[in-house]
Amino acid sequence: MSGEVLSSRPEAGRWLSIIGIGEDGRSGLIPAAAEALDSARVVYGGRRHLTLAGALAAETRSWPSPIHTAYPDILARRGEPTCILATGDPFHYGIGAEIARLVPPGEIRAFPQPSAFSLACARLGWPLAECGLVTLHGRALARIVPHLQPGARLLVLSWDGATPGALAALLAERGFGDSTVTVLEAMGGPRERIRAARADAFDVAGIDPLNTVAIAVAGAGRALPLAPGLDDALFDNDGQLTKAEIRALTLAALRPHPNLHLWDIGAGAGSIAIEWMLRHPSLRATAVEARPDRAERIRRNAEQLGVPDLAVVTGAAPAALIALPLPDTVFVGGGVSEPGVLPAVLEALRPGGRCVANAVTLEGEATLLGAFAARGGSLRRFSVERASPVGGLHGWRPAMPVTQWAWTKP
Repeated sequence: MSGEVLSSRPEAGRWLSIIGIGEDGRSGLIPAAAEALDSARVVYGGRRHLTLAGALAAETRSWPSPIHTAYPDILARRGEPTCILATGDPFHYGIGAEIARLVPPGEIRAFPQPSAFSLACARLGWPLAECGLVTLHGRALARIVPHLQPGARLLVLSWDGATPGALAALLAERGFGDSTVTVLEAMGGPRERIRAARADAFDVAGIDPLNTVAIAVAGAGRALPLAPGLDDALFDNDGQLTKAEIRALTLAALRPHPNLHLWDIGAGAGSIAIEWMLRHPSLRATAVEARPDRAERIRRNAEQLGVPDLAVVTGAAPAALIALPLPDTVFVGGGVSEPGVLPAVLEALRPGGRCVANAVTLEGEATLLGAFAARGGSLRRFSVERASPVGGLHGWRPAMPVTQWAWTKP
């Protein structure tokens, strides 16, 4: 089968140019990019980008806040020579990917330059393919936590001049004070500067807002294991917690893969939703919890364990589910025997989606037996025993058995 032809000529119909510009300004542009910039009728960009481009014959427009309010105006210019200026590689944590969701690629000419990550590796002699790449630009600092693994090399896009110091403090607080934190400022231009310090003795001051941070993680810190089933002690809880062994089995039953959205119903401490999001950066989750104190505890746990983007809804299912974005996957950990809960989540679940429900009570088990009889799926029962003291010796103490129903929606 032959492939679809997107364009018969490289320039046919390509009215929108997306140009990466570095700190060296126009002098760093290839001739084709400079020609696209000069032939544009309107040029969009941040104030810094427009300044770097120098004098332009085109009308210039600085990005509004929020930036997406400019997109309708850009789309209204379809067919007219239009240019967007961005930093470095517009398709690496840049505006390029956002625009490409709105404008077909056959209508775009892209002129990327080295990303900040590429420039940082070139300065430090690090292999880019072996580095963890993180952006904290407009994002919570806690997103770095899952990446803090002994021996890791991390490249981090900063939000502003305060980000490097905040990262150093976080590293020290989590036991990685021996790590080297290198701040690379305004790379590629006349203001370029590179400075480094230990995380627990970070004294780099006067940092340019345009900076990238390189972290060589060192020290015996509190790293999150990569396997599911984190230690129960990592979750602040009041006893309403899916324990580590059952949590690992439950995550396996949920079958996470990229770009899925999970509902965690009766979330308790939020452990399932949190570990779900830790499996891949594109995974999303909404934790639904009736008790406000537990909902607040979920937020704290999510922040501490590096998934601050976890959505937390305070309310009881099924009423709390009505306005939520529809799920690809559902876990019911609490309240499975409550009237209407299981039917509501199964109705909301997208076709092909997965539901996993756990029960420890007889009433919850009866609900799952009924669901299995009516819909099929798989039914399993787990029992875990732990060694504990018996006088001066030790014996096995069984935890309450867990019945689990798993089902994929046709």
